[in-house]
Formats: sequence, C-alpha cells, structure tokens
Amino acid sequence: MRPHRQAASVEAMRQGGHVVEMQRRRLLQAMCELLSEIGIEDASVGRICKRAGVSRRTFYEVFEDREECFLKAFDQAVERIGQEAGPAYAHGQKWSARIRAALTVTLEHFDAHPGVARMCVIETLRAGPEALERRRRVLGVLTTAVEEGRAEARHGDGPLPLTAEGVVGGALAVVHARLLEPDHGPLVQLANALTAMIVQPYLGPVGARRELDHPTPKAPATVANGAGDHFKDLSIRFTYRTARVLATIAEDGGASNRVIADSAGIADEGQTSRLLHRLQSAGLIENLGEGHTRGAPNAWWLTARGEAIHATLAGAEKATV
Repeated sequence: MRPHRQAASVEAMRQGGHVVEMQRRRLLQAMCELLSEIGIEDASVGRICKRAGVSRRTFYEVFEDREECFLKAFDQAVERIGQEAGPAYAHGQKWSARIRAALTVTLEHFDAHPGVARMCVIETLRAGPEALERRRRVLGVLTTAVEEGRAEARHGDGPLPLTAEGVVGGALAVVHARLLEPDHGPLVQLANALTAMIVQPYLGPVGARRELDHPTPKAPATVANGAGDHFKDLSIRFTYRTARVLATIAEDGGASNRVIADSAGIADEGQTSRLLHRLQSAGLIENLGEGHTRGAPNAWWLTARGEAIHATLAGAEKATV
C-alpha cells in the first residue's frame, strides 16, 4: 500500500474508532439518566437511543442488548468510584478514618451523579443474575475493608462472625431507603451516622460516638447530574466532522468559516455554513465576528455548553489512541 493511502486508511480507522467511542459513551450516559428517572424496567433500547441521539442500529453495533449496556455502565461506575474511594481509604492511618474518608467520597459521588447512585444501589437488584453477581463481588470488597476493623477491636474476642457483612448490608439499606424518597437530601450528610454504625461493633459505643460527633461533611450547594447532561435534549447528532469543528474552534477561538472548513476537511462552503448554523442553533457555538453584513469574516467561539461537550469528546478521542 502506498504511504499516502496507508496514512488515509489509518486516519479513517482513527476517525471511525473515535465516533464509536463517542456513541458508546453517550449510550452509557443515557442509560444512567433513564435509570434515575424511570428505572430499568422502562429503560427500553428505544428510549436509550432517543436520549443518546443515536439509532437503534448504532446501539446494536455497540452493545449486544440492553443488559450488556447496563452491565458496562455499572462496571464503568464502579471503576470511577473505586478511583476516588480507593485512594481515600488508603490515605488515613486509623481504620475508622479510612472508612469515613472512603464512605464520604462515595456518597459525594452519588450526590453528583444520581443516575449512578440509583443504578448501583437499586437497579442492580432488578437487572438480572449477572448484575446481581457483580453487585455481590462489589459487596465482597466492601465487606473485606470493614472486616479490617477486627484488628482494632477493643473488647472480648472481637465482633461475631458475619458482622462485617451485616453492617455493609445495613449501610446499603439506609442509602437504598433514602434514594427511594422523592426529595431526599444530600447523601453525604449520612456519612457520620453510617460510619458510626459501621465501626460500633469493632470500636464500641465510645468509638462510634466519636465518629458521630465528627464535623458533618458539607453538602454541595447544588447537586449536578454529571457532565453527560450537556448532551441531553441536544438537537443534533455528532459525527467525527462535527467533533472536529468543535475542536478547531476550541483550539483557535475566533476561527473563521474558512479556517474551520480547512481543519475539518470540508470542501463545500455551503456545507460548512450549514454545519456551523446547526451548531449555533444547538447553543454550542456563537459568532462574535462582524460577518458578511460588514464584509468581515465570522469569528466562532464555543459556548459554555460547547466547551463541556468538546471536553467530553476530547476524552473519548484520547481513549482510542
């Protein structure tokens, strides 16, 4: 294969991989949002596709079925929570401090991502045997962390068997009950009470009271729904070229139509104008130039929503490199 053809083939494969990864992320985000709003029973493939802005054909090119989409979303959520809670648990010296730190980080993550919270705590009970098995494995990890408190037990022969499994189940039941309440407060405000409940069998009433009297973690001023919400109700579908246009404007604020067309590989001037108009109508870019009314070129900039979506797409591109 000639060098230029080989380079073109590699570029085409990269573009294709980028688009697939972008679509996969949108589908996973759509799944989480629908789980938060209507639950797994009503989160049909059709609704997932409509929320993500992709076709059913695309869905089945990415996932075998709805169950695989759910399981991938769950695995992704567990990985991200682990990346935050793992270092928090390993940082402190005392076991009780590490439990409180990891629990606080997890509850903060749930507050920031309510769809993830509902998926992990509630919907895994309804999503079939494989989801239950993955939930069981996660609970096993949590139980092992709690059982480390046995080394700090200060009375008798230590807690009875199954204590760690029992307190993990109890803490999860409390969070489950809160999530079922229509207007529950920030989950992070449960951190002290849950930590006290977990450590009491190991450290006794005094140790539990110490955790209960710990300064209450501050709840966020507002509870965000996650970066994926920037795609919600978007009026356009994304292709590699669309993402390339956003990337060009992000790199060169104030870029003209011509600069954008050259960077995105669009030869037709009318096609460039139509694409920019769609992005402008969707609220992703804005024109701060004089434009043709005064004989000057357009100057395109990303809006706040456009910047957020570009950041998400750029992350997807890095994942495929």
